[in-house]
Amino acid sequence: MKIPFKYTVRNLGTRRLTTALTVLGIALVVFVFAAVLMMAYGIEKTLIATGSDENVIVLRKSANAEITSLISRDQANIIKTLPQVATLADGKPLLSGEVVVVINLTYIGGGFGNLTVRGVQPEGFLLRPQVQLVEGRMFQWGSREVIVGKSTTTRFQGTRIGEQIKFGGDQWTIVGIYDSQGSGFDSEIWGDVDQLSQAFGRSVFSSVTFRLREVEAFTDVVKAFERDNRLQTLDPKREKQFYEEQSEVMATFIRILGIMITIIFSAGAMIGAMITMYAAVSNRTVEIGTLRALGFKRRSVLSAFLVESLLLSLIGGTIGLVCASFLQFFNISMINFASFAELAFNFSLSPSVIISSLLFSVIMGLIGGFLPAVRAARLNILSALRAT
Repeated sequence: MKIPFKYTVRNLGTRRLTTALTVLGIALVVFVFAAVLMMAYGIEKTLIATGSDENVIVLRKSANAEITSLISRDQANIIKTLPQVATLADGKPLLSGEVVVVINLTYIGGGFGNLTVRGVQPEGFLLRPQVQLVEGRMFQWGSREVIVGKSTTTRFQGTRIGEQIKFGGDQWTIVGIYDSQGSGFDSEIWGDVDQLSQAFGRSVFSSVTFRLREVEAFTDVVKAFERDNRLQTLDPKREKQFYEEQSEVMATFIRILGIMITIIFSAGAMIGAMITMYAAVSNRTVEIGTLRALGFKRRSVLSAFLVESLLLSLIGGTIGLVCASFLQFFNISMINFASFAELAFNFSLSPSVIISSLLFSVIMGLIGGFLPAVRAARLNILSALRAT
């Protein structure tokens, strides 16, 4: 015979204090676990949203970020002539040679942080339609004016419209704020590539980005680079793939470090669940003996106590996950390991995070409740009935 499920549910309320403490412990651990996964997913989501499958970004081979890449202007002109590059109505290639540098600014709360400054050509805005001015105006080409991402203005001093920031040996006036719909560009400053090249003494580009005439033409682009000796030092990638790779190191580091810390915390939660279940076995010894005398088998008793432990962990896991979901309203930042510059992002909840968090809570409940359940199943019927 199987022990009714309602019997297990009813017993959860008989030890309110220990049950509440166990649920709270599991909830806290799952909260931390879910927060770590949401942080890693938020980084991936932000950087992946920065790229597009229609665009190709070109860097020098072996360069893992734009700040370490050098592309000559002659090479950029050769890329413009490739038949796979999309063109505008006037026949001009939809391509932007860009200079990327990292500067140091003061946080609003104090301290210093690195920030990406990107020099773009006019086509750079056509390549990223998600970048839209939300305040102020566009910078004038040929001037020392810049526009800043919305995340930048909330984190760094002196980055509001009308203020000036000093870098590259000159003062740059902020004339606008843009929103890139949650992509990594929100953590950058944009200006005229020629002005920035002059300020930093750059005669080369950091990267070249262009739109494909056809999305499927990327393979032909790779072959064109391999055939042309002048381009063999360069590495073309789909823009989305490039930013996915940029996110891998950070996301993996956060997951590994966070999960290791969570596993240490989970040991305490599992011990709490084990203590609670051992207390349940001790308090219900006569009850267990009665169940066995009525014909319920050892495996039924084992299953009943395991289910009770799993219910505790699922309740705690659900509470922890619900609390973690509110982190989506917060925006944080950290240094991108690839670019060594500030990257702002939101905690993001996904189906995989939900499943992983609940599965983690179930595992804690299973481990914490297994030994007490085995003890309950192995109680001698006569000894249990005689217990007082």
